[in-house]
Amino acid sequence: MPPLRWGVVSAGTTAHDFVCAVSTLPESDHKVVAVAAKGLDNVQKFAELHGIAAFHVGYEALARDHNVDIVYIGAVNTVHYELAIMMLDAGKHVLCDKLLCVNEGQSKALLDYAREKKLFCMEGMWSRFFPAYSHLRERIKKDDLGDIKEIKMELGFPISKVERIRMGHLGGGTVLDLGVYNIQLALWVFQKFPDEIVAEGKLNEENVDTEMNVKLRFPCGGVAHMKTSGVKQLSNEAIITGTEGKITLYDFWCPIELTDIDGTVRSYPLANSKIECILKNSVGLRYEAEECRKRIMTGELESPIMAHKDSLDVARVLDNIRKQIGIEYAEDFIFKPKRDSLK
Repeated sequence: MPPLRWGVVSAGTTAHDFVCAVSTLPESDHKVVAVAAKGLDNVQKFAELHGIAAFHVGYEALARDHNVDIVYIGAVNTVHYELAIMMLDAGKHVLCDKLLCVNEGQSKALLDYAREKKLFCMEGMWSRFFPAYSHLRERIKKDDLGDIKEIKMELGFPISKVERIRMGHLGGGTVLDLGVYNIQLALWVFQKFPDEIVAEGKLNEENVDTEMNVKLRFPCGGVAHMKTSGVKQLSNEAIITGTEGKITLYDFWCPIELTDIDGTVRSYPLANSKIECILKNSVGLRYEAEECRKRIMTGELESPIMAHKDSLDVARVLDNIRKQIGIEYAEDFIFKPKRDSLK
């Protein structure tokens, strides 16, 4: 089988780290063949740094590139939908950096279109593909934790001045940028949609959320307590507690270490990339890239680890939290789900 040929949308930090991560995979399986961005200088430098043969100014040129099988979208949240549609129209599979789209309605429209085009499309919820998550899933499947009663997790950094966080028109705020990690883990552990969502948050002068506290209650009686902050450092741990014990994930959005139910600390070292990544543990993006290859090879249109339904459920919870906190985006008035977000 020939390698999966990747095109990359954006020449920013996330795109840089994704290409670094893919470089740790066998060249016989993966090859980054093209990159696109708006500015010539940036995209040319990006291509030269990573040894990418083709670079394009503008995303339409990447869509027309016949050497590309799948596109990784690493741009800001608010353009994910239009870029993904563009690539699907051109017959490309899509891996879109989390979060998939700004709201549930937009996410559903995109995923329905991908299925209509018979192309693979996945939200890049990279956390779920780390070996530490696989270990946790196996423990839960084997009932080693007993009945899951509680998840406590918090995720926070002093990043309130970062553009993608502070600007609402870019889909900013900690709910979408950080809260998504808490939510996806809670849904992944309980494997159900919550029947109660209680949220509160703090907004800055630009009406962008800087902190949130959320409680999710699930049909089994289990509860997830989650906290995010864009103004201060938090523990960044997730503690999953059942009737038979607990497991703690450290840096739970990209964990390479956990404390197991028996107290053993388990480590999952990452490969070394040829060029250093910028963000924490970003070499772990390799796991989602390999998942895409496996599913595309077998003709599947989605991954069971981050299925289309999973993306829609995460989006539903995000929508509900934003409604309670008082955060609206222009997309909310265009792409609307056909039911109440808790039905």
